[in-house]
Amino acid sequence: MTTLEPATDAAQDNLAALESEAIHIFREVAGEFDRPVILFSGGKDSTLLLHLAIKAFWPAPVPFPLLHVDTGHNFDEVIEFRDRVVERHGLRLLVAKVQDWIDDGRLEERADGMRNPLQTTPLLDTISENKFDAVFGGGRRDEERARAKERIFSLRNAFGQWEPRRQRPELWNLYNGRHRPGEQVRVFPLSNWTEADVWNYIAREKVELPSIYYAHQREVYLRDGMLLAEGPWGGPRPGEEVRELTVRYRTVGDGSCTGAIESTATTVEDVIAEVSASRLTERGATRADDRMSEAAMEDRKREGYF
Repeated sequence: MTTLEPATDAAQDNLAALESEAIHIFREVAGEFDRPVILFSGGKDSTLLLHLAIKAFWPAPVPFPLLHVDTGHNFDEVIEFRDRVVERHGLRLLVAKVQDWIDDGRLEERADGMRNPLQTTPLLDTISENKFDAVFGGGRRDEERARAKERIFSLRNAFGQWEPRRQRPELWNLYNGRHRPGEQVRVFPLSNWTEADVWNYIAREKVELPSIYYAHQREVYLRDGMLLAEGPWGGPRPGEEVRELTVRYRTVGDGSCTGAIESTATTVEDVIAEVSASRLTERGATRADDRMSEAAMEDRKREGYF
C-alpha cells in the first residue's frame, strides 16, 4: 500500500485559505441574493461544496435547498449516498429528472445514449420555475479550459447563457452580484481548488464519499480508451470484451460517458498519491462527453450549462 507523508504546514495553510475563501463566498451569497440553490449530485465536488456550506452556517441549518439534475443514468452507490446525506442533515432536495423532459417531449433521446448534454434544459427550467437567482456549482478552474475562464460569480443572462463580455473583474475578493430581473449568477466557491486540494481537504476533514471513488471490483469494457460499465444506459458493443477489474472513479456523471480507471487506491491517502502522480485532469481522463469536440464544454456553458 502506498503511504503519504503528513501534509506540510504550507499545505495546511493553503487548505485553510481555500476553506476560508469558500465560506466567505457562501456567506456573501446569503447576504446578496434572495433565492440561492446548491447543485448536489453526490459526487466528490458537490459533497465538498455541501460540507463547506454546513460549516459556513453552523450551528444554523444550511439556508438553501439542493438541486440534482438527474440523468437517470446514475450509479446506485451515488444515489444511495446522496439520499443518505440529505436525510442526515435534514436538507431539502429538488430532483429534476431528464426522463420527465423526454417523456413529455421537451427533450429527445440522443442517438449515442448520452444524457449529460441533455441536462441544460431541465436545469434552466427548474431555475426559472423556482426563481433561483444564485446557483452554487462545484466547478474548478483546473478541470477544463472552459472552466479556467470562469469568474467565481458568473453572470448569466435571462436565458441562462454565459456571455464573456458581461463577466466582471473580481479584485481583492470583492464579488459583484448585481443582476437584472430574470438573470442569475452561477457561483463557484471551489474555483481556486485543484483535485489534489480537494482530496487533501477530504482527508483532513474526514469527508465521507460514495464508495466508487475507491478501488473495487467491477465488470467493465474498453471503448475509446475508457473503461465503461454496463447499466440502464447500455452495454458493450460486439467485439467489446467485458472483464472484471479493480477500478475506481475519479469523477461521477452519466454512466454512459463516465469511465473508470484501473486503481488499487482503497484509502484517501492512496488516492492522494495517485492523483499527485497523474498528468491528466479527472474530466480529461474519464469523461466522454467532454471529448465530443474541442469546444464541447465551452458550447455547453454558452447554452446555460456549467
